[in-house]
Amino acid sequence: MTQEAVVTRIFPNNMAEVAVTRTTACGGNCGNCESCIFQSELKTLAKNLVSARPGQKVLIESKSSKVFGAALLVYILPLVFFLAGFALAYSLGAGEGLCVAVSFAALALGAAVVVASQKVKKNKDPITFDIVELI
Repeated sequence: MTQEAVVTRIFPNNMAEVAVTRTTACGGNCGNCESCIFQSELKTLAKNLVSARPGQKVLIESKSSKVFGAALLVYILPLVFFLAGFALAYSLGAGEGLCVAVSFAALALGAAVVVASQKVKKNKDPITFDIVELI
């Protein structure tokens, strides 16, 4: 997965801080809706493989499998827990209200699993970025 970024700082161990502009679902024109509540610029560290300097636009790259794996975990796992909770309660003969309550409890459990696994995975096997090209 590649993205454009701007180098903001250089560190001595061949690392650089880069600023990546987050795109929005509405096309990035926040003047139209003004509903963006999140920070539009993210900063992260990247290996400086091309000796980029602060202020230069660069292309950064990360392993797509790690990014898609994290997205799958964050978006799909809680949904699977939600549906499994409903199915389990239904198969045990629970009424509709209890099935819904169990499914939401399972959704919360799925979210807790995601948070816990991300805390462990963040330190163990983080998503890394490489600066691969000057733009």
